[in-house]
Amino acid sequence: MNKEMSETLTQTNVGTRMGNLMRRYWVPALMSSEIADADGPQVRVGLLGEKLLAFRDSDGKARLIDEFCSHRGVSLYFGRNEENGIRCAYHGVKFDGDGKCVDVPSSPQACARMHIKAYPCVERGGIVWAYMGPADKQPEPPELEWCNLPENHVFVSKRIQYSNYLQAMEGGIDTSHVSFVHSYEVDGDPMHQGVKALDYIKADGNVIFEIEKNPFGLTLFGRRNGEPDSYYWRVTQWLFPWFTLIPPFGHHALGGHIWVPIDDHSCMAWSMNWHPDKPLSAEERSAMVAGKGIHVEYEAPGSFVPKANRDNDYLMDRVAQKDKRAYSGIFGFAAQDYSLQESMGPIQNHEAEQLLPTDKAIVMARRMLHEAALGLEQGTEPPALNAIEQRVRAAGVLLDRSVDPVEWAQKNLSDGLDQPLFSI
Repeated sequence: MNKEMSETLTQTNVGTRMGNLMRRYWVPALMSSEIADADGPQVRVGLLGEKLLAFRDSDGKARLIDEFCSHRGVSLYFGRNEENGIRCAYHGVKFDGDGKCVDVPSSPQACARMHIKAYPCVERGGIVWAYMGPADKQPEPPELEWCNLPENHVFVSKRIQYSNYLQAMEGGIDTSHVSFVHSYEVDGDPMHQGVKALDYIKADGNVIFEIEKNPFGLTLFGRRNGEPDSYYWRVTQWLFPWFTLIPPFGHHALGGHIWVPIDDHSCMAWSMNWHPDKPLSAEERSAMVAGKGIHVEYEAPGSFVPKANRDNDYLMDRVAQKDKRAYSGIFGFAAQDYSLQESMGPIQNHEAEQLLPTDKAIVMARRMLHEAALGLEQGTEPPALNAIEQRVRAAGVLLDRSVDPVEWAQKNLSDGLDQPLFSI
């Protein structure tokens, strides 16, 4: 990856190629619970290099506007959320949820020139999603499976990661690392216990990949040795531009991630688990709240900063590493990943990396993002704007060694969410 490609993929601020591309999709902005009450406290939101403010108006509708007052640049975080708008605490200038200035007490005639930007929002799956692109290009709202399930079927969390979104997302695409960094902890994690697939993952670190490019992104087929006459295939889905779906483990809940830039040096990593056909059990939900599986324990309630973080070396335990209780000395699947991804620096040096055959999916995802960003600049519409294309699942399956996994997937995973669950 040369300098131009690296800069194109990692820069997402207003006016950048990747920033323009990402603004064509619905962007996860914040959890609905962060603005639970009408006329409740407003919340700062960082998205794609922009500083924004979220609030729930008097009618209960989620709103997202520029954080700063157009008068003197004061943060509206310190303003008053009342009567379907935010009133600046400095001089009383008021804005509604569409960013329109509706009152300038000292100079009413100035309202027409005082508007600020605002973005339309929808709520799906416990998340407030924002559309930040051209108004005439707004796509249909998200259709990911967990977005449309009953609330008690789904658990969603998020955390701040201090790295560029790209290297974080590539960790979600790369399934070969599971045989290493997570290998000593999976047996004890309540979200992975009693699953035959773990034996195959721990026994075979030499993953062979096949990749299929689809209208929605990429399907990744990771092959490991299974039984003497079979291979174990982990079928991971990467949905353009930032979703990953994790192959399920046995009877446990399905899982996935979204990797959303806050700015070029940090991102919000969203994690979700769900059951398509039943509520999460009390035990499952309790484990997720406690930060088990793909979720984290927070440094402080509401901070979204993980308790294990760069300031405390991720609570690394060298004794546990030596005793083979934690492969890297760090506990927790998420922490094991983000500790290594943050160690690359805010933006890794892509020109210096030496890629391996197991990085094929990462290379293809980079190319797809790069081509879409350059294509948009030339007037070509981006891929995967049709929300129906998001209705796919990941899978974990044992197949006879003679079976082509791509043909198997085309036959068994082609009906979207009408397919049976494939998990071992």
